[in-house]
Amino acid sequence: MNNVLFFLLPKAMCAFVYDDYTIRQALEKMEASGYAALPILNRRGEYRGTITEGDLLWALKNICYMDMRQAEARRIAELERRRDNIPIRVTTDMHDLVQRASTQNFVPVVDDKDTFIGIITRSSIIRYCSEQLFAETGKKGG
Repeated sequence: MNNVLFFLLPKAMCAFVYDDYTIRQALEKMEASGYAALPILNRRGEYRGTITEGDLLWALKNICYMDMRQAEARRIAELERRRDNIPIRVTTDMHDLVQRASTQNFVPVVDDKDTFIGIITRSSIIRYCSEQLFAETGKKGG
């Protein structure tokens, strides 16, 4: 398997936020999706980083002073983020994908124009590797 697109969850099926969302909108999107981290895109569809529950919590404490009205006035583009998930290009090889996924719960995928096209989840890679391992050994997985 040398094509990272095999693992791609397309943008249309991904939860994400726009960088002009308010903190409150980002919180609501994160709550609705059930995910602890979401890709951030600009309105041109370019990947801009990753927002986490922790980033939003610290912003509420340090910027909004625990006031939800303040959270409606501040954009997530203004927030300091602990760490962004580093994207890969569609031409990335499997070795680099697995290395990236070892430190990120999802890997954003961008095209040659840095347009976000989807994510690859660490769980999809692990599931594939598990299937391959069990197929080689003749054992069935759970």
